[in-house]
Amino acid sequence: MRKNIKLTAGIATAAALALGLSACGTSSDPSSSKDTAGAADKALVVAASPTPHADILNFVKENLAEKAGLKLEVKEFTDYVLPNTATQSGQVDANFFQHKPYLDDFNQKNKTTIVPVVNVHLEPLGLYSKSLKSVKDIKAGQTIAVPNDTTNGGRALQLLAENGLITIKPGVGTNAKLSDITDKKGLEFKELEAATVPRALNDVDAAVINGNYAIEAKLSPAKDALVLEKADGNPYANFLAVKEGNEKDARVQKLAELLNSPEVKKYIEDTYKGSVIPAFGAVAK
Repeated sequence: MRKNIKLTAGIATAAALALGLSACGTSSDPSSSKDTAGAADKALVVAASPTPHADILNFVKENLAEKAGLKLEVKEFTDYVLPNTATQSGQVDANFFQHKPYLDDFNQKNKTTIVPVVNVHLEPLGLYSKSLKSVKDIKAGQTIAVPNDTTNGGRALQLLAENGLITIKPGVGTNAKLSDITDKKGLEFKELEAATVPRALNDVDAAVINGNYAIEAKLSPAKDALVLEKADGNPYANFLAVKEGNEKDARVQKLAELLNSPEVKKYIEDTYKGSVIPAFGAVAK
């Protein structure tokens, strides 16, 4: 039986305030220099997005962890900020929800020191529509919703550009912003927080949705997306991450090994059928 913990909006808000205060502590603050090296007998607490991250962790917890001598606790978060701030403050030991471009941007903006441990899977970003059957049906005057965070917004614009819907300035890559579009081809854009984009599908002509949020909204990226990111050479593998200095924690190393196990690979392939793709073997740097 799962014992994962879901934060309500009210609790999450309170946690954000508490974490904001704890993050201001100096390196001499015991709460900010938590030593987990000798905590092999304690549960490893991991913050995760509900789907597929918490699902994968709970598969490990229920099927692999006990045999490996690992106690695992999964805390579910529905936003992209609290998992990192909770990891930085030591309120959780690790997190599993993000890719490297997002983490780099987060660390830079928030002065955090979160580092990747091991890649686990890729969630292809896709373009979806309730009313259109093909990307060719998208015409001038229509509206497309895109994520409003820096990395996923740029990633969304790249997907649109690669499929001929817009053109953007050369060289901007995944840092592309709406202001970098050189030809909108008559399209309008609506920027929304990534988690809310699926709910906007009925109000726009199409929307670029992160893989995990598409799955939560009962969409199948492999079947329902008008266009989908390519997996080859994709820098957006999702990984297990910790505060810098905790990479050698024996519990973290055990979890990293289990997350890259044949059992987890099979679970991902059987459960998500191409909507989530194993990313084993690629080392996040």
